[in-house]
Amino acid sequence: MNPFIVLFLIGLAVAADYFWFDVDKKRWGWMKNWSTFTKGLFVSGFVIVSILIYIGLSMTFFN
Repeated sequence: MNPFIVLFLIGLAVAADYFWFDVDKKRWGWMKNWSTFTKGLFVSGFVIVSILIYIGLSMTFFN
């Protein structure tokens, strides 16, 4: 699968869960006292780790 499509789907899933599905803040409520910078840093780290996992699992197909 195209890596850009995978990145888009991961980002879309996280954004949809944060902004739409979790309206009562039960899953993401532990972040409510965080600053915007810290939340952005967390999401960026999550995306980077997801990319690394995807690349690591796909290495057999890249060779």
